[in-house]
Formats: sequence, structure tokens, C-alpha cells
Amino acid sequence: MIRTFSYIDVMYLVAAARWTLALTATAFAGSALLGLILAIARISPIAPLRWLVATYIWIVQGTPLLVWLFLIFFGLPLIGISVNPWLAAAVAFSIYGSAFLGEIWRGALISIARTQWEAGASLGLSMAQQLRYVIVPQSIRIAIPPTVGFLVQLIKNTSLAATIGLVELTREGQLTAAGTYQPFAVFITVACIYFALCFPLTQWSRSLERRLDVAR
Repeated sequence: MIRTFSYIDVMYLVAAARWTLALTATAFAGSALLGLILAIARISPIAPLRWLVATYIWIVQGTPLLVWLFLIFFGLPLIGISVNPWLAAAVAFSIYGSAFLGEIWRGALISIARTQWEAGASLGLSMAQQLRYVIVPQSIRIAIPPTVGFLVQLIKNTSLAATIGLVELTREGQLTAAGTYQPFAVFITVACIYFALCFPLTQWSRSLERRLDVAR
């Protein structure tokens, strides 16, 4: 039976957005953890480690996110590892995101003048201490805009999780459109919800950039 797209359907879409946010938060945390390790490894004095990490980044960035989703969700069961849609999506997004955050943060780290590293070394600081006390505090301002930009893209990219059956905002939109036969109204609503999630982040990023510029 075909029903009319109504206020209740809108509430279901809004409710589904919480899973989009939950997946985004989980994927961003995983991406950040792996990305930080990759960024530090990319500036390591150990050449083989730099090459290994660079190869990983090239492979991940050169492979569509949808392929990673399918590899994990459909591929792992072939070797006896069963994964549910949530876990598959979280792992795929974390792998994919780590390559981008790793490069974003590496760029921020190497943008700091070499003299800052030398100053830290002259004080007897180890590399880890140089990063913690000298380099990272300066690179945060540079890293914020692209990091927030990546986060906005991550929110939108979570829509791909619908392809493996995870019921987040886009999948709920598909189900609602199938039940109401009003795809235009449904996906206009979905687009508005995505905009409501992403726009405040971009505004917050610009505000934070201005405050950091003043404080510099």
C-alpha cells in the first residue's frame, strides 16, 4: 500500500541521522588514530618505514571507498571472518580515512620551519618531545581547515554504507522513498538533513581559524 510522505517519515529520517553521526564519530576516531601513526611514520628518519607507509597511502587513496566496503563486508566471510554491516563500515571508513588524515597531518607537520626542529633538538628534546612541545602546537592551526573539510566529506560518504545494508540516513531515505513513491520529497529532506549536519562544522572551522589567527 502506497502511503503519503508525512511528518512521521521526516522524524524517521531525523532519527536515522543519529546512526550517520555515530558511524562518522567511530570512523573519524579510527581514522585519526591510524592517521596520526601514519603521519609520524611519514616523517620518520627510517627510510624503509617511510616507503612502506607511502605505499599504503597510495594504495588506499587510489582505491574507491565503495571497493573497501565490499572487500571487508563480502570478502572477509570468504576466509571465515563474519562481519556485520556496522563493523564493516567502521573498518572500511577508518582505513580509507587514515590515508587522507595521515597526509593532511604530515603536510601540517612538515610545513613548520626546519629551524623549529633544530631549536628543539638544541634543547636536548627527543623527536617525540619536539613533536609534543614544539611542532604539533604550531601545526594544529594549519591542520584544522583540511581536517574539518575531511570530516564533512566523511559525513557525506557514510551514505555509501547503505550499499551493504546499514540503515543510516541514506538507507532510511531509500526505504521511505520505496514506501511512499515520493523520492523527490524524500531525498530533498535527506539533503536538508545532511546540510544541517555539515554546515555548522564549516562555520565552526572558520570561526576557530579566525581565533587562532588572532592568537598567533
